[in-house]
Amino acid sequence: MPLELVTIPCLKDNYAYLIHDPETGETAVVDVPEAAPILAALGQRGWRLTDIWLTHHHWDHIDGVPALRDATGALVTGAAADAHRLPPLDLSLPADGSFTLGRHSVETLEVPGHTVGHIAFHIPAAGLAFTGDSLMAAGCGRLFEGTPDQMHASLQKLARLAPGTLICSGHEYTAANIRFALTLEPSNAALISRADKVATLRAGGHPTVPVTLAEELATNPFLRTHSAEIRANTALGTAPDAKVFAEIRSRKDSF
Repeated sequence: MPLELVTIPCLKDNYAYLIHDPETGETAVVDVPEAAPILAALGQRGWRLTDIWLTHHHWDHIDGVPALRDATGALVTGAAADAHRLPPLDLSLPADGSFTLGRHSVETLEVPGHTVGHIAFHIPAAGLAFTGDSLMAAGCGRLFEGTPDQMHASLQKLARLAPGTLICSGHEYTAANIRFALTLEPSNAALISRADKVATLRAGGHPTVPVTLAEELATNPFLRTHSAEIRANTALGTAPDAKVFAEIRSRKDSF
């Protein structure tokens, strides 16, 4: 039986995600900006939370963990390397490792850049990747701790997943990210079409995530350092991809 996925808006513009295995009844949540919306979503479906998975230590991804753990008894999973600044962990994971949810194998992927201890969770058989603030819808996270080279390498790692993988990222930043992307690649027909779709979704109060990796590869400038139009608009010509990425990230920071 396939896993069930629920996208839960939290705080002003965060998302948490529920993953439910109907065969075993196990249910995980990825990141906990606040507990109340997650508890409400569980109650509406009659699901019991068994696991809490954390992508990184920033407050808007972990502040609801104590209340959610107290209410559900769920086990908390995160990166061993970041355990000193995460809530107490029941399962400390290597940066690139694996564990299970029901009968499904879950891979952890080391994706530093936004923070140095950031990880993503990938469920290959279900075609799901929970990327937090690394790869985001039409963008990527600001480099608070890591370097451009680190983030570029992290995004390239994620870009090698199956194109049909659903990218479940941590914020509703898509419209702003697309406005920026259009300054670099205004002739990209896929990007123009995505801008219209995102505007319609947001006008109706709907999330713009998750989205397939294939759509990200076609429209996300941080995955498109090879684009001739982006290279022309950044005047970087034949520069290495990592240098083009660094220029794009610098421009986004001041956009």
